[in-house]
Amino acid sequence: MAYNGREREYDDQSYHSGQNWTSELTAVESPFENAETYDPEAHRRESVDPFAHDYDEYNRSDNDEDFDELEDDLMNPDGYTSQEGFTSQDSNVSNRSYVMFPLNRGQPLSKRYESVGLDEFGHEYIVEGSSVDSSDSAGHYEALYPSWTAETNAPVLTQDIESIFIEFSSKFGFQWDSMRNMFDYFMVMLDSRASRMAPRDALATLHADYIGGPNANFKKWYFAAGMDRLDLTSGSPSFISQDSSGVIAKDDLKSYENLWYNRMEELTDVERVEQLSLYMLCWGEANNVRFMPECLCFIYKCAYDYFLSAEYKHKKDSAPQDFYLDHCITPIYQLLHDEQFEIVNGKFTRRERDHAKIIGYDDVNQTFWYMRGIRGIKLFDGTCLIDAPAPARFHMLYRVDWRQSVHKSFREIRSLTHFIVNFTRIWVLHLSIFWYFIAYNSPTMYTKNYHHLLYTQPAPAARWTACGIAGAVASFIVFVSLLLESVFVPRTAPGTQSVFPRLLFMLILMAVNIAPAVYILGYCNLTEQYESTAKSISHAHFWFSIVCVLYLSFVPQSSLLGSRYWKSSRKYLAHKYFTASYVKLPFHRWCISAALWTIVFGAKFVESYFFLTLSAKDPIRFLHTMKPYYCYDYIIGDALCKHQPRFILALVYITELVLFFLDSYLWYMLVCTMFSIAYSFYLGITIWTPWSYLFSNIPRRMYNKILATDHLPEFYKPKIYIAQLWNSIIISMYREHLLTMEHLKKLLFQPVDSEQSGKRTFKTPSFFFQYTDRAAAKMDYFPKNSEAERRISFFAQSLSCRMPATTSVAEMPTFTVLIPHYGEKILLSLREIIREQDPMSRITLLEYLKQLYPNEWEYFVRDTKLLAGEMDADEATTLKTEKGKKGGVTEKVTDLPFYCIGFKSNAPEYTLRTRIWASLRSQTLYRTASGMMNYTRALKLLYRVENPQLSEECNGDPDKVDYKIEQMAFRKFRLCISMQRYAKFNQEENENAEFMLRAHPELQIAYLDSDPVTSPDEEPRLYATLINGFCPFKDGRRLPKYRIRLSGNPILGDGKADNQNMSLPFIRGEYLQLIDANQDNYIEECLKIRSMLAEFEEMEPPACSPYSPELMRKHPVAMLGSREYIFSENSGILGDVAAGKEQTFGTLFSRALALIGGKLHYGHPDILNTIFMTTRGGVSKAQKGLHVNEDIYAGMTVLQRGGQIKHCEYFQCGKGRDLGFGTILNFTTKIGTGMGEQTLSREYFNLGTQLPLHRLLAFFYAHAGFHLNNVFIMVSIQLIMLVILNLGAMYKVVTVCHYTTSDAINAAFRPSGCYQLKPLLDWLRRCIISIFIVFFVAFLPLITHDLVDKGAPRAIKRLTKQICSLSPMFEVFVTQIYAQSIITNFSYGGARYIATGRGFATTRVPFSTLYSRFAAPSIYVGTRMLLMLLFGTLTVWTAHYIYFWITLYALCVSPFIYNPHQFAWTDFFVDYREFMRWLTRGNTKSHSNSWIAFCQLTRTRITGFRRQIKGRPSNKISMDSPRAKVSNLFVNELFLPACAVFFTLAPYVFMNSQPGNPDPEKSVNSFIRIFIMSGIPVAASAASAIIFSTLSLCCGPLFRKRMRSYGSLMAAFAHAVSIVALFFTFEALWFLEAWSFSKTVLGCIVIMTIERFFFKVVTIFMLTRDQGDDNANLSWWNGDWFEQNSAHVSFVRVVREFVCKTTELNLFSTDFVLGHMILFSLIPLLLVPYIDVFHSMLLFWLQPKRQIRAPIYTMKQNRLRRLIFFRYSFVFLLILAFFVAAIIVPFILDNQLSYSFTLDKSKGFGRLMQPSDQDWSAYIGNKNTSA
Repeated sequence: MAYNGREREYDDQSYHSGQNWTSELTAVESPFENAETYDPEAHRRESVDPFAHDYDEYNRSDNDEDFDELEDDLMNPDGYTSQEGFTSQDSNVSNRSYVMFPLNRGQPLSKRYESVGLDEFGHEYIVEGSSVDSSDSAGHYEALYPSWTAETNAPVLTQDIESIFIEFSSKFGFQWDSMRNMFDYFMVMLDSRASRMAPRDALATLHADYIGGPNANFKKWYFAAGMDRLDLTSGSPSFISQDSSGVIAKDDLKSYENLWYNRMEELTDVERVEQLSLYMLCWGEANNVRFMPECLCFIYKCAYDYFLSAEYKHKKDSAPQDFYLDHCITPIYQLLHDEQFEIVNGKFTRRERDHAKIIGYDDVNQTFWYMRGIRGIKLFDGTCLIDAPAPARFHMLYRVDWRQSVHKSFREIRSLTHFIVNFTRIWVLHLSIFWYFIAYNSPTMYTKNYHHLLYTQPAPAARWTACGIAGAVASFIVFVSLLLESVFVPRTAPGTQSVFPRLLFMLILMAVNIAPAVYILGYCNLTEQYESTAKSISHAHFWFSIVCVLYLSFVPQSSLLGSRYWKSSRKYLAHKYFTASYVKLPFHRWCISAALWTIVFGAKFVESYFFLTLSAKDPIRFLHTMKPYYCYDYIIGDALCKHQPRFILALVYITELVLFFLDSYLWYMLVCTMFSIAYSFYLGITIWTPWSYLFSNIPRRMYNKILATDHLPEFYKPKIYIAQLWNSIIISMYREHLLTMEHLKKLLFQPVDSEQSGKRTFKTPSFFFQYTDRAAAKMDYFPKNSEAERRISFFAQSLSCRMPATTSVAEMPTFTVLIPHYGEKILLSLREIIREQDPMSRITLLEYLKQLYPNEWEYFVRDTKLLAGEMDADEATTLKTEKGKKGGVTEKVTDLPFYCIGFKSNAPEYTLRTRIWASLRSQTLYRTASGMMNYTRALKLLYRVENPQLSEECNGDPDKVDYKIEQMAFRKFRLCISMQRYAKFNQEENENAEFMLRAHPELQIAYLDSDPVTSPDEEPRLYATLINGFCPFKDGRRLPKYRIRLSGNPILGDGKADNQNMSLPFIRGEYLQLIDANQDNYIEECLKIRSMLAEFEEMEPPACSPYSPELMRKHPVAMLGSREYIFSENSGILGDVAAGKEQTFGTLFSRALALIGGKLHYGHPDILNTIFMTTRGGVSKAQKGLHVNEDIYAGMTVLQRGGQIKHCEYFQCGKGRDLGFGTILNFTTKIGTGMGEQTLSREYFNLGTQLPLHRLLAFFYAHAGFHLNNVFIMVSIQLIMLVILNLGAMYKVVTVCHYTTSDAINAAFRPSGCYQLKPLLDWLRRCIISIFIVFFVAFLPLITHDLVDKGAPRAIKRLTKQICSLSPMFEVFVTQIYAQSIITNFSYGGARYIATGRGFATTRVPFSTLYSRFAAPSIYVGTRMLLMLLFGTLTVWTAHYIYFWITLYALCVSPFIYNPHQFAWTDFFVDYREFMRWLTRGNTKSHSNSWIAFCQLTRTRITGFRRQIKGRPSNKISMDSPRAKVSNLFVNELFLPACAVFFTLAPYVFMNSQPGNPDPEKSVNSFIRIFIMSGIPVAASAASAIIFSTLSLCCGPLFRKRMRSYGSLMAAFAHAVSIVALFFTFEALWFLEAWSFSKTVLGCIVIMTIERFFFKVVTIFMLTRDQGDDNANLSWWNGDWFEQNSAHVSFVRVVREFVCKTTELNLFSTDFVLGHMILFSLIPLLLVPYIDVFHSMLLFWLQPKRQIRAPIYTMKQNRLRRLIFFRYSFVFLLILAFFVAAIIVPFILDNQLSYSFTLDKSKGFGRLMQPSDQDWSAYIGNKNTSA
């Protein structure tokens, strides 16, 4: 029995004669002549809208048979057939797809080859060759390319074009398969264009796009590189006409362009074909050189020069086999390969070079931009290639010494200073305005003889000139930027702009801005400052500074002395064409952009000034004038403590500056959201549009916007067309198990009898009218909140958008969908869906999917039962589930298998159905491929509907009708999957791929293949290979359709971009849609594809010549973005958060960014202009590490090279997103590190230094600004913590003045001798509010997006669910990961492509795994700040700290809060056992999952690890990273930790300096004390390491053989000593601080910062590179040093290991304590009854009755778990009691012993003990009074 159910069935053919349901129907005139001006109300009043009536009639008598078929289809949508054998469940598969097998190129193969085989389809193929080719007569070209035939007046026949390709292949040495592939590529392109314009126009426009047009990349390169002048002087111009006048000046660009234009117009059609053919052949076999478009242009130019030569014409012999590949491409590939790899011990090993030392694709490509670079291309004999005769250059390319000819043109030095260079104007704008604000509000800084009681005011001249220094600040920023530019851009690189004149100009500007300030503030006394001269100078200075700031903000640094791109200048022509060809925004969009940024910065400056800057005015005034009274340390005196207010003031200024930057992004997000929402209302795509307007107009809009109404027969009625489209959409949803039969009947157009005799008509579904009423909307048209409702609602909304007019299917362009695939799941296996994949998982994938999609599962089970004969059709239609008393389903016991696993019989057709059902609801490649094949179904449907005359043309033969329909669909659409690993698939992967090919035979798979290697030293020969479902089998594998040899392994980068590039020659058509392997598509969206392609504005030939210079102003549309629906949004809180971020950026912000010119390419589901992208370097970039986020570089290429980027709102694709905590943060890490790499790139430099200001702002805030904002958020929190620390230290030990905001500004301080700190506390509260607002506003875009798209109830519900699910804590954690990723990338490098996890996160992850993954990025940082906040809470409490407690706690526990079943009682302690074992294992034998491995891995980020050998799997964790450079580590690993030491040590010294004590002799050694206490754990660790290592060395030979765990025992003793030392340090410090808990907390913080800085210094400067093994660690504890080889026992190695052990023991004690503290903090939640149920509701959004079941264990497992529980719960409670005792006992001892801490006793401790605090304010007050 065969299954042809609803789940995306094969095709309309399997749907009960569906192929004829649109045939001949009687004519009715269409009432919809103008869709855009249609007035529904007026039309309704006139009663002419056919959809306003239930019945419309037509004559049945003429077409009874066709109508009967149509009636059968509409009334029997199940469409079950009795065909035997199961083939597929996909509705897009055709039973007659054999017509799509490509026919032969010209003469039959038997006429060209002697050995020809015959495949199963009767097509010939070469037996001895490496590829398959079909054979037929040349006449079959009419079937393949029907728009390019003699009948259509093709200027050059297909056979002649094929002859040109064959000739070129022979003469130039192109591979045969490459030639065949590119011939078909070219002909499909011609056929696509000729289908909508005259063939001659098609050829001319195609040639103009590739070669000769004003916007063609080759033409731009030709002039930029000076090839026009070279050709003209050589006397043999190839692309320009001869200069008949002979008087053209050398630099007369316009005259040379006229010669080009004349030559293009003179070209014959054959010459155009020759130029295009040669270019495509060069491109198709260029491999990795395709990433270098100008390099390829040069190769093509050399080849064409040779083609024009007499030598070529007289040559009769063929070129050597693969000559082009081996002699032209491979040498360049080898250069790129050798830059990445070197041979070590006979193996290819990746070089340890950072980007600045690697010659990459862009460096090679930029060599060809200027003639100077081309002249630098030397042969091995030292001569210049360009000096050789033009025809000879092609054959000399293999003699080029590429290593000596190509040099770095941009240094991607790993440094944060790239942000300064790339975004100089951002810093100028912010820092200058900040200076104005803060200088005006810091009058005490420049007020002479300031006195608080007098409130001395500065002289006006001083205030004006102090503010005017902002001009010097702006000039200095630009000056530094120019200096850095001279470092990043080599001065010797061709086309480099001189920096010295601009530097000199900046020096002059700085001098002019500084001189008035020096004169007024430095040389003028107070009297002179009040004189008119000083006032005049200060006023002039201030206004001149404003002019400077505005000039330096608006003018790019490349144009400071005027634009370098003069219209007629050639000097920087390449940079103008390839880096600065920005599309000028239309005036209305420019106004919108200007308005947006004016509002953003207007609001930002007002808010920043009044909310932040003014709040800092009083703290600045008091802190600047504050002088501490009598504070001393016994050793350093008052060197530190007397400057404590100034230290706090410095922190205030820095914090103000960081918050000043935060405001900008905040306002950008708010205003951009407002503009986007306003624009959506303008487009009419919001849910707030009246439903009566949306749903009642669906039929009319489908007719006018989906159908090509200009090409429809006028004698058919609109309802006939609409009924077919609408019913196909609804039936498709029915087949996908989204609807039931009951829903189907309510939504379909139904054929009924007319009131008139002998006539039939369609009844319009009541849905279109009753759904206009809110009350009637409750009718059960589809399940509530279902996928069907969402899709229909969006379809209705999207049709209200403006859409380009569609053309017929026959005239639409051809396009391809490309899906790169590496290791993503293709099709779920039965084992994967019905068995738990992990011991910690509590649910199978199928069970989880059933809970996520209960209705769809129920509908699926009904179909299965119907298929199995367990239910008849009537029962399936009327079946309703009965609910039992306990909510269970009361079905027969025999039905349980259906509801459990979807089948009762284990026959393949049943098990496969369940696998497909689960795969189509998971993120699988099969789901993606099936969704994209909806394009084929949509094209077939449209072609059938719009051509009802097909049946008549085919004489009623349904096979011929199907043949024509399928042939048309294949002409217009291709799906190509680039399966890089296909040749290395295992059996399961092969079976799944083969299943896809059988389900969709038209599907093409491109993959890497190789020949068997005959010797170990031989490099394998690799091939780019293409197969489809029609390729015959040989030896169990499909014979390839094309097999093109490559120069070597094309995967030189991170993989994805190389994979895409490898498959580009196999795509077809004018447009390319890039899709990831976790997406989906829908039939109703695919119906809009013609409008989507019309957005590229190429549907009509140009009004003038395609070579006309007038077209230079018309920038081609290169990229079209669209919306995404994140179908994983309903899978729990994490999936919803990830989906929300993707939706807001992909829809809300992309809409606004496209409007203001800031949108780029983000990978999916953008549609690209194939010609534009392939002639400019491809669809992505691929340098290893640098181009991790490969997709966005295509967008930057478009932006720089003159392409338009659009965004449409009426189309959407489905998209899956990460669902687990770890996978989401892996994606976050990838994006963050990728942004760091982007900042290093030349694209960012070119855009940042040349874009107009409004475009720069859009580019910055949409990309780098987001990541910098995350960095600033976390930096601001840490700065606020330091302020709290320093403020608390003063608040605790000094008398704080009384202060209210109503006090006079010069009110006296009360009481006398107090410190005015309360204004600083008020400022601190505002800072905390600012951080709260920043995180709160992050939810605003999602709320507004849902308000617009889903309505207020759903938006509020979603927000409530997110808040209740603690998503704000997750947002804080993600922000930290973003910030940490970009910072660590600049420090260590190592960015790489991270494959994101796409499975459902239902497995509990061990505590140790989460801790090791997130300790360094977040937990350590959060712990340090929590301690600071604890100190602030103890010393200077304010209620605002509550928010920070939540925020910082989230940084520590979020990984565990979002861990499934974290609070399952028994599992908690089982997990604790694993944590303890993780801490202790790895010291007897190596263990990757151990604390020591985690510690070593963390250390290797700095020291470096092993080197990667090509072909060996890389270490996914260590990433085989080289040693980090000290210059890269300086800021993050040395300078900032040193600053942390300083800003924690200073308050500690002040707090212990007894402020107010007038006698220095009564001071103590607090400075020395803290360093001694910091050294105790280090000394204890060093001593224990030496002692136990010596013991192991001495006793090891005796005990090792008897005690297998001897090494672990020694390590355990040493680790125990380190833990005891840590607790001893804490208790001793507490005692020395006179039992002051707040001072002890502060001391602990200082100890942490000192040790952290010390260990970083030791690691950076004392540790050599890690060896990549664990032998040294094992030898240290086992004592088997002498059993190792001599090299292993070197003295240096032993010393290094001693340093490592000292560090490791300290880190171990820290991780032991910290891990337990986190576990202790989770105990209160663990004690809550039913917490696991509530926690699962929080994570998965599942009701308790649908909760994930508890796992079922065997009796043995249960006994073991109980034993583990009792043992480790006891250990856990014992350690908890020890921790509690460490805190409680000192308090008890203090109360019981009543020990007095006096100075005399302190002297006995060497003045290390702190005396009890005393109040010295009375003494200070008396002293001030007497004074």
